Amino acid sequence: MHEMLTKENIDYMERAREVAEKYVRPRAAELDQTREYGWDILEALKSYELTGAWIPKEYGGHDAGVLNLCLIVEQLSRACGGVGVAFAVNALGSFPIILGGTEEQKQKYLPPIAKGESLIAFGLSEKASGSDAGSLRTTATADGDDYVLNGHKKWNTNGGVASVFTIFALTQPDKGIRGISPFIVEKDTSGFTVGKREDTLGIRTVSVNELDFEDCRVPASQLLGGKEGGGFKNAMMTLDRARPGVAAQALGLAQGAFEWALRYTSERRQFGQTVMSHQAVQFMLADMATQIEAARQLVYASARLIDSGAKNINKMAAMGKVFATDTAMKVTTDAVQLFGGYGYCNDYPIEKYMRDAKITQIYEGTNQVQRLVIGRALTRELKELTGHLDVTVEHFPDYDPDA
Repeated sequence: MHEMLTKENIDYMERAREVAEKYVRPRAAELDQTREYGWDILEALKSYELTGAWIPKEYGGHDAGVLNLCLIVEQLSRACGGVGVAFAVNALGSFPIILGGTEEQKQKYLPPIAKGESLIAFGLSEKASGSDAGSLRTTATADGDDYVLNGHKKWNTNGGVASVFTIFALTQPDKGIRGISPFIVEKDTSGFTVGKREDTLGIRTVSVNELDFEDCRVPASQLLGGKEGGGFKNAMMTLDRARPGVAAQALGLAQGAFEWALRYTSERRQFGQTVMSHQAVQFMLADMATQIEAARQLVYASARLIDSGAKNINKMAAMGKVFATDTAMKVTTDAVQLFGGYGYCNDYPIEKYMRDAKITQIYEGTNQVQRLVIGRALTRELKELTGHLDVTVEHFPDYDPDA
């Protein structure tokens, strides 16, 4: 892949790989068991100048774009999917500010995130509104120079360590999705509580928490962009740009599990030869390698499309996310199979890869929703497509559309 990457891309990838091998891999099992956040890993990411890669230079970042973000997340996830998402979720949380914040908001909140001094989280989902984000119930009621937030948020990745949150709430409930507005809420705000931490199957080093708002009063200056009603659009634009990061996490998990499977099957002997020598196993490994490379190309292509400034990015972002995450689940499951009984134990890290991979098919838009996104994009494109076709139904006299 080096031949298809720029020198800048390779530099980010190699720095991230060094952090992954020196700091992440030795701690992955421990962090999974203790569920502690890797603060030492964050310090390493800061020293290697990887934090804030996606943030514009004028706000202290590197303006390196989504592709370089993906390259970093991929390498971190090769060693630990939890560390990969702990890094990537800061992009998810800060994209709303980059895309819709006022200049004052950007100047205040983005530089500390870029330096790794402040962690941020994204609060959209609720108990009754996951895939159907438009049905959220958290409210933000204007009261003088403030807004008063009431409600609950669910599945807040990074919730236990973040100091800043981008929160989506209804400012005009009668308008439905057009009445959703985004806010920047700081952790120590009165009336805001970081609630229960979920006991998750995987990505256990990063906390996933409920967020509670009870008469939480925030200044009107915390309304993202200074205008009501743009929250749903902001959230959808954010998710389109963040999905390649989830896809990169999945890609890294698949690659990491595949490398362990190669190593194990080349060393383990059965029936007088290595497991890898059996044709059935070679076919499995061949399929795994092919699926990973196909996923990599799609993930990188979707990231490049976003970095190009293209407007219609949702289809490619969804394609990259759905394919890479399905690949990760398939590859990690097959890797467990190749380890046999050892794959079902924590003697080896392979079972952790499978546990970490599952969530990638669920968060930031389930893969069923991603297929809906792709299908709707294809429907929109159909008119343009048919307008360029020279053949018509008349060319096929036996064609019956009602059959």
